[in-house]
Amino acid sequence: MPPCPDLLQPLSVNHWFSALPGPIREIMVGESKLLHLRSGEMLYRRGDAPDGMYAVVSGMLKLSTLRKDGKEAALAVLEAGTWFAESSLLNGQPRPHDATALRKTEVLMLPGAVFHGLMARVEFSRAIATLLAERIRLLYGVVEAATLRTTRERIVHRLLALAHGDAAADPTIRRRVPVSQEALAMMLGISRQTLNIELKQLVELGAIRVGYRHIELLSEEHLLNMTDMP
Repeated sequence: MPPCPDLLQPLSVNHWFSALPGPIREIMVGESKLLHLRSGEMLYRRGDAPDGMYAVVSGMLKLSTLRKDGKEAALAVLEAGTWFAESSLLNGQPRPHDATALRKTEVLMLPGAVFHGLMARVEFSRAIATLLAERIRLLYGVVEAATLRTTRERIVHRLLALAHGDAAADPTIRRRVPVSQEALAMMLGISRQTLNIELKQLVELGAIRVGYRHIELLSEEHLLNMTDMP
């Protein structure tokens, strides 16, 4: 049975999806399968063959890679409304990372056959190109931050990026960033100790407030003054 059409509303918080023509959005939701994941359950593993494009309906997913020595790098944290995993469908390559539920999560899976059928439509193929361009822009920002910025600047840059959400989501900033210190440290490739020192200093400056599994941004202007992020 196809997912309930009511899913169109929660997914429309993503401006990339909401900008698509109505018939295409209806196909994407109507032809998708709704998956239910437990906290810690994997949606797919690195090396898996691509089977579809996904959207987070509720909950939260982590994209990460794991080395043989057990060290993990968290690449992204995906919230409700985010569409992802289109690149492997386009190049036919295996999944480049793991996707794991951080809590009870619902995900839509748009089958690969439906995705490729939609790619024949100019409106959809252009939208996918736009989505990929936004992801590339963010990737360049991450590379720049890793090579040119201080540790504090990298932390601030990543917090602001997370506050603005997915590249295709509503560009308005959220004040409460739903990320744990552990996940943030993994994203940045730094130790928890180093992160804690820097976060404490940002708290003392009045720029942020640290809570349980979230960080609240108290002054976006103050944070922007610490970095050249537009």
